[in-house]
Amino acid sequence: MGSLSSRRAGGSAREIPVSPRDHGLAGTPSATPRWFSPVRRRRLGVRLAIATAVALSVACSSGGPTPPPPPPPGGGETDAEFLHDVQTRTFRFFWETTNAANGLVPDRWPTPSFSSIAAVGFGLTAYLVGVERGWTTRAAARDRVLTTLRFFWNAPHNEQATQVTGYRGFYYHFLDMQTGHRFQQVELSTIDTGLLLMGVLAAQEYFDEPDPAESEIRALADSIYFRVDWQWASVRPPAISMGWHPETGFIVHDYDGYNEAMFLYVLALGSPTHALPPEAWTEFTSTYRWAEFYGQPHVNFAPLFGHQYSHVWIDFRGIRDAFMSARGIDYFENSRRATLAQRAYAVDNPNGWQGYGPTLWGLTASDGPGDFTATIAGRERQFHGYWARGAASGEIRDDGTLVPTAVGGSIPFAPEITVPALRAMRDGTGGNLYAQYGFKDAFNLTMNVPGLAQRGATVPGIGWFDVDYLGIDQGPILLMIENHRTGLVWDLMRENEHIVRGLCRAGFTGGWLAGRCN
Repeated sequence: MGSLSSRRAGGSAREIPVSPRDHGLAGTPSATPRWFSPVRRRRLGVRLAIATAVALSVACSSGGPTPPPPPPPGGGETDAEFLHDVQTRTFRFFWETTNAANGLVPDRWPTPSFSSIAAVGFGLTAYLVGVERGWTTRAAARDRVLTTLRFFWNAPHNEQATQVTGYRGFYYHFLDMQTGHRFQQVELSTIDTGLLLMGVLAAQEYFDEPDPAESEIRALADSIYFRVDWQWASVRPPAISMGWHPETGFIVHDYDGYNEAMFLYVLALGSPTHALPPEAWTEFTSTYRWAEFYGQPHVNFAPLFGHQYSHVWIDFRGIRDAFMSARGIDYFENSRRATLAQRAYAVDNPNGWQGYGPTLWGLTASDGPGDFTATIAGRERQFHGYWARGAASGEIRDDGTLVPTAVGGSIPFAPEITVPALRAMRDGTGGNLYAQYGFKDAFNLTMNVPGLAQRGATVPGIGWFDVDYLGIDQGPILLMIENHRTGLVWDLMRENEHIVRGLCRAGFTGGWLAGRCN
């Protein structure tokens, strides 16, 4: 790890960092093997290889793009085969569209775009799934991860407004795909940096072997995480600001109320260098909104991504903080109730949107047909472009646009309703939604009149379909399916000392954390 003083000065040092867990010497083996050992990994690999031989799968090389897999089976495949096909295609999005020279993942594809640092975090975790399922080799994934971490450690890191990638350990929300510099005047994003860091720490746990490349991955991961100055970003203590612009300073809003930021506060509390106090978690949970929605009492947040993102990496089953202990459930159960409530809302369908029902539902932030009003089937409808769609007590944001990641990202919470819904999305949309990289971002069966939508494609008599795949929506589909099938990401992150420290300082107890918060 580079010197702490050089990191605080804006990361001007370019020496290869060394992790304290590796005794201060680059390439030195860790003192003790991680729980997710190579032996366990090989056992899992054998099991997955058998599944791969039965299910639809083709190996990806570490070179250029490979041909897309064949079309999905005409029918009769098992749920396991269906989920494997979804994962295979979704993994290819990250592997084939990423800039291999710097590890930057595009925000969307095929529309030309900048990189999303949050999508990079999902991508770093996706590569681990790819190794386990035989879609790429450990060596190829290791090299991709190492390239990515080297880029983020060495990229320009200072207070300038241009030709820079980050500042005070945080990174700009969107980066130019080629240069890696700030895209236009986007914010230095705390939440998107957090998503990047979760992928970085997942890779740190997975690459646990003593060879120099994997030792460097672990060292770089610690150094990138240690550099983040959470105290600087807590401009209205103890909350975390949503971001900062070099032109205007901090954004006036903080992360409060129940939302996807649980993982962000865990990261901030777990920092060995710039930690926030435990009071930050108490303040965060004090702004929760507990209410009943369609028969499900839970902490409400309208878009489902707020109930999913933290769970992609952190296993909240059986562990509770003070807030959830007082209500007799954990956050996993809370997300399950939110998922059930959204489905019940779609079945009720109070606004009469086309297609809504027991197997077609799911609202979250996504693309949409555009921002306009149109009369469809004699009824005036308001549509939106990219919008935080959702349904919760006192907040309905719905324009008839359904989103596959809303369902796919909730698979572990309620597989009995999410897997059939995901299959219905694939099978009931005439081949317009599911293609080369799995599910396109969104669709709207009410918007079925050509010539009205401002983006995407309208199929007459069927509906509107997005043309793009979005990295931050692809990630939860792939990774939450994997957590449902094997628990891979959860297993890894339960062993990350920083995540454990953050959860303990937030007051979580019980379950797999028992005896680990001394």
